[in-house]
Amino acid sequence: MHRPRTRRERELREAAKAHVGPFGFGGANRDVGVAKGAAESAPATADKPGTGAHSATNNQAEGVGEPDVVQTDGRRVVTVADGGLRVADVATRQVTSTLDIPGGATELLLHGDRALVFGPPARVTLVDLAGPARILGTLDVTGSHVDARAVGGTVRVVVSSAPRLPFVQPDAGLSAAAAERGNHAVLERATVDDWLPCYTLTTPDGGTTSGRLVECSRISHPRNYRAASLLTVLTFDLAGELGTGDPVAVVADGQTVYGTASALYVAHQRWQAGSGAARTELYQFDLDTGGPPEHVASGAVEGALLNQYALSEHDGHLRVATTTGSGTPDGPGGSESRVTVLERRGSRLAETGLLTGLGPGERIYAVRFAGPVGYVVTFRQTDPLYTLDLSDPARPRAVGELKITGYSAYLHPVGQGRLIGVGQEADRRGVVQGLQVSLFDVTDPAAPRRVTQYRLDGGWAQVEADPRAFLYWEPSGLLVLPTHAEALVLRVAGDRITELGRSAHPTRAQPVRRAVVLGAELWTVSGAGILVHDATTMTPRQWLPFR
Repeated sequence: MHRPRTRRERELREAAKAHVGPFGFGGANRDVGVAKGAAESAPATADKPGTGAHSATNNQAEGVGEPDVVQTDGRRVVTVADGGLRVADVATRQVTSTLDIPGGATELLLHGDRALVFGPPARVTLVDLAGPARILGTLDVTGSHVDARAVGGTVRVVVSSAPRLPFVQPDAGLSAAAAERGNHAVLERATVDDWLPCYTLTTPDGGTTSGRLVECSRISHPRNYRAASLLTVLTFDLAGELGTGDPVAVVADGQTVYGTASALYVAHQRWQAGSGAARTELYQFDLDTGGPPEHVASGAVEGALLNQYALSEHDGHLRVATTTGSGTPDGPGGSESRVTVLERRGSRLAETGLLTGLGPGERIYAVRFAGPVGYVVTFRQTDPLYTLDLSDPARPRAVGELKITGYSAYLHPVGQGRLIGVGQEADRRGVVQGLQVSLFDVTDPAAPRRVTQYRLDGGWAQVEADPRAFLYWEPSGLLVLPTHAEALVLRVAGDRITELGRSAHPTRAQPVRRAVVLGAELWTVSGAGILVHDATTMTPRQWLPFR
């Protein structure tokens, strides 16, 4: 207990007051999370280590790895299944390791002979893969896992931690008003210790150490903040021991992470009660410090993010695509979309340019930034695909527009002025009809056009909700889209998209989640096992069951 109360305690309590209601946190501002996604297109190839050319996770930015349910280095395929890890050797086509992860596994990162495995609610487990898979250590943090990014063998993990307070809730004997008064009293009694996350570090032999994760001296805060939580960034070297991650923290809320090789951005959006207006807060961490990340700047823009697609850094400027307007995040009434360009000025992310007026009455369904160019899809009844000139950060411009039925929920540049869009076809009333895959020619940004289209009536692709469920293998034009249960395999060649085949696993109760190219083979992965195909003919070669 800290007595007398510190300035930090007073600041934390004052910022949290607006969030307190009869059920605890959830007052004047409604916080809405956004889906994970990707911004600029990263290559689908990975060079090392491995036995030949192979694909990689559909990462957000070149040189920056993201956690996923499947990872490969060309020598092995590692996946989470049934709450644990499964490791398959590429050369022998055999499942070589099965490892239970205490508490379960949701996704992982892979580097060399090490995997960093993530589990709920904020657990990281370091696994050695040099022989039979074995656990080297586990770190549990109070809070919830937000996301992670890797550059080489260095991983940054973002955790959000709310204060641990004994809030009450209304019931038969307690009115909502009385509960809210009681919760404000709980907040007034809170100390710094209630905000600071704790950790438990477990060694392979079961030994544990625990304590306060981050000290007050390593917590920063924006100039003006009103957050109820702490964002903590942990750093791990996968070649070393797990440890506690050399943590740094900022007083902020956050749900969306975007990273480059030198910077990490965390975004949080708030919906104001009554007006329904959204505002997105942004926090920048510098990774080029020679030590742990440093929170260097904060800012905010009007509107709501779609997902990570909406964030992209280029030549020192952060581009942010949002939808503004009243109502719910999905409501089109009174809405329009915009792109705000920011640059760091001291401790602020300051606006340098603004483009407004995209898709009046609609909302953003997809965004893709590619260097000085951007693409935005909005939708209500038809799908305007906007092409953006972002070469001058002070004057971003919309230079082209293509109106077609349906919409793209994911956009992927494929070189030579071409862009793939995956989403839903719709009639002219906006009623969706099924999966569509479009190939756009954006060579002339002022005159984008759709070259061809593949349709699957009643179909849906996982990439519409999860950008990592997408594989485009440029050497052969192979495009793989996991759907409800199987994987749809297409080929993009010239002005055509053709169906090459489908990958359906023997156990269809567990859908195909990912696909990877390994030399001349295509491996599709579900929770039940791996099906190996000839990548040219789609002929099945071998089934690798996990059980």
